[in-house]
Amino acid sequence: MSGLQKRARKNLKVSVSEGIGFCSGVRRAIKIALAAAGRTKETVFTLGPLIHNPQVVEKLRQVGVVPISRLTRKGGTLVIRSHGVSPEVFARAERKGYKIIDATCPFVRKAQERARRLHEMGYQVVIVGEKTHPEVKGIRSHVEGRSFVAENVDQVKRLNFASRVGIIAQTTVPLDNFSAIVAEVAKRAREVLVFNTICIETALRQERARRLASKVDVLLVVGGRNSANTSRLERLCRTICQRTHHIETAREIDGRWFKQGEKVGIVAGASTPRWLVDEVAQKLTEL
Repeated sequence: MSGLQKRARKNLKVSVSEGIGFCSGVRRAIKIALAAAGRTKETVFTLGPLIHNPQVVEKLRQVGVVPISRLTRKGGTLVIRSHGVSPEVFARAERKGYKIIDATCPFVRKAQERARRLHEMGYQVVIVGEKTHPEVKGIRSHVEGRSFVAENVDQVKRLNFASRVGIIAQTTVPLDNFSAIVAEVAKRAREVLVFNTICIETALRQERARRLASKVDVLLVVGGRNSANTSRLERLCRTICQRTHHIETAREIDGRWFKQGEKVGIVAGASTPRWLVDEVAQKLTEL
Protein backbone atom coordinates (compact mmCIF):
# COMPACT_ATOMS: atom_id res chain seq x y z
CA MET A 1 0.00 0.00 0.00
CA SER A 2 2.69 2.48 -1.09
CA GLY A 3 4.58 1.95 2.12
CA LEU A 4 1.60 2.90 4.27
CA GLN A 5 0.52 0.49 6.94
CA LYS A 6 -3.00 -0.81 6.46
CA ARG A 7 -5.40 0.50 9.11
CA ALA A 8 -6.07 -2.13 11.77
CA ARG A 9 -9.57 -3.51 11.97
CA LYS A 10 -11.67 -2.77 15.02
CA ASN A 11 -12.34 -6.51 15.48
CA LEU A 12 -15.89 -5.91 16.66
CA LYS A 13 -17.82 -8.80 18.18
CA VAL A 14 -21.14 -8.71 16.31
CA SER A 15 -24.33 -10.37 17.55
CA VAL A 16 -27.59 -10.41 15.59
CA SER A 17 -30.84 -10.78 17.53
CA GLU A 18 -32.92 -13.91 17.03
CA GLY A 19 -36.01 -13.72 14.86
CA ILE A 20 -34.64 -11.07 12.49
CA GLY A 21 -36.55 -10.55 9.24
CA PHE A 22 -40.12 -9.85 8.23
CA CYS A 23 -42.91 -10.66 10.66
CA SER A 24 -45.64 -12.98 9.34
CA GLY A 25 -48.00 -10.09 8.58
CA VAL A 26 -45.42 -8.30 6.44
CA ARG A 27 -44.41 -11.52 4.66
CA ARG A 28 -48.06 -12.16 3.90
CA ALA A 29 -48.65 -8.65 2.52
CA ILE A 30 -45.60 -8.84 0.25
CA LYS A 31 -46.57 -12.30 -0.99
CA ILE A 32 -50.08 -11.07 -1.79
CA ALA A 33 -48.77 -7.99 -3.63
CA LEU A 34 -46.24 -9.96 -5.67
CA ALA A 35 -48.85 -12.55 -6.60
CA ALA A 36 -51.20 -9.79 -7.75
CA ALA A 37 -48.43 -8.22 -9.86
CA GLY A 38 -47.67 -11.60 -11.38
CA ARG A 39 -51.24 -12.01 -12.60
CA THR A 40 -51.40 -8.80 -14.63
CA LYS A 41 -49.28 -6.70 -16.95
CA GLU A 42 -50.79 -3.56 -15.48
CA THR A 43 -49.53 -1.68 -12.43
CA VAL A 44 -50.77 -2.90 -9.06
CA PHE A 45 -51.43 -0.09 -6.58
CA THR A 46 -51.22 0.14 -2.81
CA LEU A 47 -52.85 2.96 -0.88
CA GLY A 48 -49.79 4.28 0.87
CA PRO A 49 -46.60 2.17 1.16
CA LEU A 50 -47.39 -1.53 1.55
CA ILE A 51 -45.03 -1.68 4.54
CA HIS A 52 -42.92 0.96 6.28
CA ASN A 53 -39.57 0.18 4.70
CA PRO A 54 -38.37 2.43 1.83
CA GLN A 55 -35.92 -0.10 0.40
CA VAL A 56 -38.54 -2.85 0.11
CA VAL A 57 -41.15 -0.45 -1.28
CA GLU A 58 -38.68 0.55 -3.99
CA LYS A 59 -38.02 -3.08 -4.91
CA LEU A 60 -41.78 -3.65 -5.14
CA ARG A 61 -42.10 -0.61 -7.38
CA GLN A 62 -39.57 -2.16 -9.76
CA VAL A 63 -41.85 -5.19 -10.28
CA GLY A 64 -45.02 -3.13 -10.74
CA VAL A 65 -46.37 -2.61 -7.21
CA VAL A 66 -46.70 1.17 -6.82
CA PRO A 67 -47.93 3.16 -3.79
CA ILE A 68 -50.44 5.95 -4.33
CA SER A 69 -51.59 8.54 -1.81
CA ARG A 70 -55.16 8.97 -3.06
CA LEU A 71 -57.79 7.05 -5.03
CA THR A 72 -57.75 9.48 -7.94
CA ARG A 73 -57.93 7.10 -10.89
CA LYS A 74 -60.68 4.80 -12.09
CA GLY A 75 -60.19 1.06 -11.77
CA GLY A 76 -57.15 -1.16 -11.50
CA THR A 77 -55.92 -3.54 -8.82
CA LEU A 78 -55.60 -2.13 -5.31
CA VAL A 79 -53.84 -4.00 -2.52
CA ILE A 80 -54.87 -2.91 0.97
CA ARG A 81 -51.65 -2.58 2.94
CA SER A 82 -50.79 -4.47 6.12
CA HIS A 83 -51.86 -1.57 8.39
CA GLY A 84 -55.46 -1.81 7.18
CA VAL A 85 -57.88 0.96 6.19
CA SER A 86 -61.34 2.15 7.14
CA PRO A 87 -64.59 0.65 5.78
CA GLU A 88 -65.16 3.99 4.05
CA VAL A 89 -61.94 3.56 2.04
CA PHE A 90 -63.07 0.08 0.96
CA ALA A 91 -66.41 1.53 -0.18
CA ARG A 92 -64.77 4.41 -2.05
CA ALA A 93 -62.37 2.07 -3.85
CA GLU A 94 -65.27 -0.15 -4.89
CA ARG A 95 -67.18 2.85 -6.25
CA LYS A 96 -64.16 3.79 -8.35
CA GLY A 97 -64.03 0.32 -9.83
CA TYR A 98 -60.87 -1.05 -8.21
CA LYS A 99 -60.34 -4.76 -7.83
CA ILE A 100 -59.54 -4.89 -4.11
CA ILE A 101 -57.13 -7.40 -2.56
CA ASP A 102 -56.98 -7.18 1.23
CA ALA A 103 -53.50 -7.66 2.73
CA THR A 104 -54.42 -6.32 6.18
CA CYS A 105 -52.35 -8.08 8.86
CA PRO A 106 -54.51 -10.64 10.71
CA PHE A 107 -53.43 -9.13 14.04
CA VAL A 108 -54.57 -5.69 12.87
CA ARG A 109 -57.88 -7.10 11.68
CA LYS A 110 -58.40 -8.69 15.09
CA ALA A 111 -57.79 -5.29 16.76
CA GLN A 112 -60.38 -3.73 14.45
CA GLU A 113 -62.90 -6.43 15.32
CA ARG A 114 -62.26 -6.11 19.07
CA ALA A 115 -62.72 -2.34 18.92
CA ARG A 116 -66.01 -2.72 17.06
CA ARG A 117 -67.22 -5.32 19.55
CA LEU A 118 -66.41 -3.09 22.53
CA HIS A 119 -68.23 -0.20 20.91
CA GLU A 120 -71.30 -2.33 20.19
CA MET A 121 -71.32 -3.51 23.82
CA GLY A 122 -71.48 0.09 24.99
CA TYR A 123 -67.94 0.52 26.27
CA GLN A 124 -65.97 3.72 25.86
CA VAL A 125 -63.04 2.56 23.71
CA VAL A 126 -59.43 3.43 24.55
CA ILE A 127 -56.78 2.54 21.97
CA VAL A 128 -53.22 2.41 23.26
CA GLY A 129 -51.03 3.60 20.39
CA GLU A 130 -50.10 6.52 18.15
CA LYS A 131 -53.00 8.71 17.08
CA THR A 132 -51.53 9.54 13.66
CA HIS A 133 -50.49 6.01 12.72
CA PRO A 134 -52.47 4.48 9.81
CA GLU A 135 -53.23 1.34 11.81
CA VAL A 136 -54.79 3.36 14.64
CA LYS A 137 -56.75 5.50 12.19
CA GLY A 138 -58.15 2.33 10.66
CA ILE A 139 -59.09 0.90 14.05
CA ARG A 140 -60.84 4.13 15.10
CA SER A 141 -62.93 4.10 11.93
CA HIS A 142 -64.53 0.85 13.09
CA VAL A 143 -65.94 2.62 16.16
CA GLU A 144 -67.10 5.66 14.19
CA GLY A 145 -64.30 7.74 15.69
CA ARG A 146 -65.81 7.47 19.19
CA SER A 147 -62.63 6.52 21.01
CA PHE A 148 -59.65 7.89 22.88
CA VAL A 149 -56.09 7.22 21.76
CA ALA A 150 -53.47 7.15 24.51
CA GLU A 151 -49.72 6.93 23.95
CA ASN A 152 -48.68 7.08 27.60
CA VAL A 153 -49.92 7.16 31.18
CA ASP A 154 -49.73 10.97 31.42
CA GLN A 155 -52.26 11.32 28.62
CA VAL A 156 -54.61 8.89 30.38
CA LYS A 157 -54.48 10.98 33.53
CA ARG A 158 -55.93 13.92 31.59
CA LEU A 159 -58.88 12.00 30.14
CA ASN A 160 -62.42 11.81 31.49
CA PHE A 161 -63.75 8.26 31.41
CA ALA A 162 -67.21 6.77 31.34
CA SER A 163 -68.06 4.13 33.93
CA ARG A 164 -67.42 1.30 31.43
CA VAL A 165 -64.16 1.38 29.47
CA GLY A 166 -62.82 -1.09 26.92
CA ILE A 167 -59.11 -1.10 26.07
CA ILE A 168 -57.23 -2.47 23.06
CA ALA A 169 -53.74 -1.86 21.68
CA GLN A 170 -52.10 -0.91 18.45
CA THR A 171 -50.44 -4.18 17.52
CA THR A 172 -46.86 -2.94 17.91
CA VAL A 173 -46.94 -1.06 21.25
CA PRO A 174 -44.62 -2.27 24.05
CA LEU A 175 -46.39 -4.55 26.52
CA ASP A 176 -45.12 -2.64 29.57
CA ASN A 177 -46.60 0.61 28.24
CA PHE A 178 -49.92 -1.10 27.51
CA SER A 179 -49.97 -2.64 31.01
CA ALA A 180 -49.22 0.71 32.68
CA ILE A 181 -52.07 2.41 30.83
CA VAL A 182 -54.48 -0.41 31.68
CA ALA A 183 -53.54 -0.06 35.36
CA GLU A 184 -54.14 3.71 35.28
CA VAL A 185 -57.52 3.38 33.58
CA ALA A 186 -58.53 0.76 36.16
CA LYS A 187 -58.08 3.42 38.86
CA ARG A 188 -60.44 5.79 37.09
CA ALA A 189 -63.28 3.63 35.72
CA ARG A 190 -65.71 1.32 37.50
CA GLU A 191 -65.63 -1.42 34.86
CA VAL A 192 -62.73 -2.15 32.50
CA LEU A 193 -62.67 -4.79 29.76
CA VAL A 194 -59.25 -5.38 28.18
CA PHE A 195 -58.33 -7.10 24.93
CA ASN A 196 -54.57 -7.51 24.55
CA THR A 197 -54.25 -7.06 20.77
CA ILE A 198 -50.46 -6.69 20.75
CA CYS A 199 -48.90 -8.88 18.07
CA ILE A 200 -47.23 -11.89 19.70
CA GLU A 201 -44.31 -11.65 17.28
CA THR A 202 -43.80 -7.97 18.11
CA ALA A 203 -43.76 -8.66 21.85
CA LEU A 204 -41.18 -11.44 21.36
CA ARG A 205 -39.05 -9.23 19.10
CA GLN A 206 -39.04 -6.49 21.76
CA GLU A 207 -38.07 -8.92 24.52
CA ARG A 208 -35.20 -10.32 22.44
CA ALA A 209 -34.03 -6.77 21.71
CA ARG A 210 -34.05 -5.97 25.43
CA ARG A 211 -31.90 -8.99 26.20
CA LEU A 212 -29.36 -8.21 23.50
CA ALA A 213 -29.19 -4.52 24.44
CA SER A 214 -28.16 -5.51 27.97
CA LYS A 215 -25.20 -7.52 26.68
CA VAL A 216 -23.51 -5.17 24.20
CA ASP A 217 -21.57 -1.89 24.13
CA VAL A 218 -23.29 -0.52 21.02
CA LEU A 219 -26.63 -1.45 19.50
CA LEU A 220 -27.81 -0.84 15.93
CA VAL A 221 -31.56 -0.81 15.19
CA VAL A 222 -32.14 -1.41 11.49
CA GLY A 223 -35.35 -0.30 9.77
CA GLY A 224 -37.29 2.44 8.05
CA ARG A 225 -37.49 5.77 9.80
CA ASN A 226 -41.19 5.80 8.95
CA SER A 227 -41.66 2.51 10.80
CA ALA A 228 -43.38 2.93 14.17
CA ASN A 229 -42.32 -0.45 15.52
CA THR A 230 -38.67 0.17 14.56
CA SER A 231 -38.70 3.59 16.25
CA ARG A 232 -40.17 1.98 19.37
CA LEU A 233 -37.39 -0.61 19.35
CA GLU A 234 -34.84 2.18 19.26
CA ARG A 235 -36.45 4.02 22.19
CA LEU A 236 -36.79 0.79 24.14
CA CYS A 237 -33.19 -0.27 23.55
CA ARG A 238 -31.79 3.20 24.29
CA THR A 239 -33.11 2.94 27.87
CA ILE A 240 -30.84 -0.11 28.28
CA CYS A 241 -27.91 0.69 25.96
CA GLN A 242 -27.29 4.43 25.63
CA ARG A 243 -25.13 3.95 22.54
CA THR A 244 -28.04 2.88 20.37
CA HIS A 245 -28.30 4.06 16.76
CA HIS A 246 -31.25 3.80 14.35
CA ILE A 247 -30.13 3.24 10.75
CA GLU A 248 -31.90 2.26 7.55
CA THR A 249 -28.93 0.80 5.67
CA ALA A 250 -25.30 -0.16 6.13
CA ARG A 251 -24.24 3.07 4.39
CA GLU A 252 -25.22 5.05 7.50
CA ILE A 253 -22.77 3.27 9.79
CA ASP A 254 -20.16 5.60 11.26
CA GLY A 255 -16.94 3.92 12.37
CA ARG A 256 -16.53 6.53 15.10
CA TRP A 257 -19.41 4.90 16.99
CA PHE A 258 -17.20 1.93 17.91
CA LYS A 259 -14.03 1.24 19.86
CA GLN A 260 -11.56 -1.57 19.38
CA GLY A 261 -12.96 -5.03 20.22
CA GLU A 262 -16.38 -3.84 21.42
CA LYS A 263 -19.53 -5.93 21.43
CA VAL A 264 -22.10 -4.71 18.89
CA GLY A 265 -25.68 -5.93 18.67
CA ILE A 266 -28.09 -5.70 15.75
CA VAL A 267 -31.87 -5.70 16.03
CA ALA A 268 -34.45 -4.82 13.40
CA GLY A 269 -38.07 -3.83 12.94
CA ALA A 270 -40.81 -6.17 11.72
CA SER A 271 -40.72 -4.66 8.22
CA THR A 272 -36.93 -4.89 7.81
CA PRO A 273 -35.75 -7.60 5.38
CA ARG A 274 -33.03 -10.00 6.42
CA TRP A 275 -30.79 -8.90 3.54
CA LEU A 276 -30.54 -5.37 4.95
CA VAL A 277 -29.48 -6.79 8.32
CA ASP A 278 -26.91 -9.04 6.65
CA GLU A 279 -25.42 -6.01 4.87
CA VAL A 280 -25.11 -4.18 8.19
CA ALA A 281 -23.42 -7.17 9.83
CA GLN A 282 -20.99 -7.47 6.90
CA LYS A 283 -20.12 -3.78 7.05
CA LEU A 284 -19.29 -4.06 10.76
CA THR A 285 -16.81 -6.88 10.07
CA GLU A 286 -15.02 -4.61 7.58
CA LEU A 287 -14.47 -1.68 9.96
